[in-house]
Amino acid sequence: MSVYTTIDQSELQDFLGHYSVGALVGFEGISDGIENTNYFVNTDQARFVLTIFEHHSFEEMQYFLNLMHHLADHGVPSANPVADDVGQYLRMFKGKPAALVERLSGGSIHETTLGHCEQLGAAMGKLHSAGLSFAQHRDNPRGPHWFAQTAKQVLCKLPVEQQTLLNLELQYQGNRRDADIPRGVIHADLFRDNCLWDGDRLSGIIDFYYACDDVLLYDLAVTVNDWCCNDDFSLDRDKTVTLLRAYQQHRAFEDNEQQYWPTMLRAGALRFWLSRLYDKHFPREGDLVHTKNPDEFRAILSDRVSNNDLYRDYWL
Repeated sequence: MSVYTTIDQSELQDFLGHYSVGALVGFEGISDGIENTNYFVNTDQARFVLTIFEHHSFEEMQYFLNLMHHLADHGVPSANPVADDVGQYLRMFKGKPAALVERLSGGSIHETTLGHCEQLGAAMGKLHSAGLSFAQHRDNPRGPHWFAQTAKQVLCKLPVEQQTLLNLELQYQGNRRDADIPRGVIHADLFRDNCLWDGDRLSGIIDFYYACDDVLLYDLAVTVNDWCCNDDFSLDRDKTVTLLRAYQQHRAFEDNEQQYWPTMLRAGALRFWLSRLYDKHFPREGDLVHTKNPDEFRAILSDRVSNNDLYRDYWL
């Protein structure tokens, strides 16, 4: 969500002219994140988020916007895209695909509670259940093949002990990452900064632009690694169990999913260690670029490896 594409007031007014959203009052760039350009946009009728997609084609973006509408329509707490004057959720803006999405109330949180984890678990259960009836399909572009290719690019940048950790984890994942367990639509990036809270109430999940089809348990692992993580990078058992229990009220787990839980926790940590390593060593230019520290997910991965057997019992 860095600002790579700059816009001026007249350009934005022309763009908004294709929507029934009122007159422009103000706008500002959003500096958090690293993938797309985002602006807060206020009109005399409502508040929105404008996203300009830096790396996806117009055709790819149809999946994301249609999915967001599908989820909102099925009661998943999330932001609904706004249709333009011809009923489309996506337009070109400065030569790139762009979408206007309703801005939910509230903001992100830094510290999580059991109440937060319970509400988020329920929302994820609704998301995964609703996704089963979504007709479109998108493979995960950051799946096992991406793991291998990205590791080759960053390996030479790492000290020997980190090279060893990376190589051993890639070997461990092997076929485990493609386990024969339930698959469907996943968010794939459900960190604390991708949820908004109005007080203690979850107002919605945002930023679905990594969404794809993959192992549902992997999506939970990515989320738990952030929401249920202690200061020493270990997992908080109570938060983890609370999130999973709330989740299963909307999608029941299959018998064999527990045995793959530690593997998915490790896969989730590996994915974000790799992406942050890549962003650190191969940064992109941007007006307000924010690059996140990869050491956090190296520490999380090390913990998940060390406590592999313990975390299998962090279940229901």
